[in-house]
Amino acid sequence: MNISGILVVVSPAELENSITALNGLPGVEVHHTDAQKGRIVVTQEASSIREEAEGLKRIKALPNVVIAEMVYHFFEEDQEIIDALPPELEEGEVPLSIPPYLNE
Repeated sequence: MNISGILVVVSPAELENSITALNGLPGVEVHHTDAQKGRIVVTQEASSIREEAEGLKRIKALPNVVIAEMVYHFFEEDQEIIDALPPELEEGEVPLSIPPYLNE
C-alpha cells in the first residue's frame, strides 16, 4: 500500500469542477480546500509506487490544474522495489570495502 499526500493548485474559479474531477479518480480523496487560493489537499492510495506515479500524472493532466506535487509519501514494503535491489544489498550482507568511486 502506498499513500501519498498531494497539493493541487487550480484557478479559484475552477475549484468546484476540480474537486469533482479529483474525487472521480481511483484512489484519490479530497481532504481540504482553500477557495481563495485555489489549493486542494488530496490523498492517493495505490498498490505500488508505479501506480502512485501514474496517479500523480493523471492529476497533473486534469483540466485547470496549475500544479500538482507530492508532498508526502508512505509505503509498505513494495516487492517490486525489493526484487530490484542488487544482490550485494540483501539483508545481512555488507560490502567489505568501499567502492573506489566513493573515495574520489
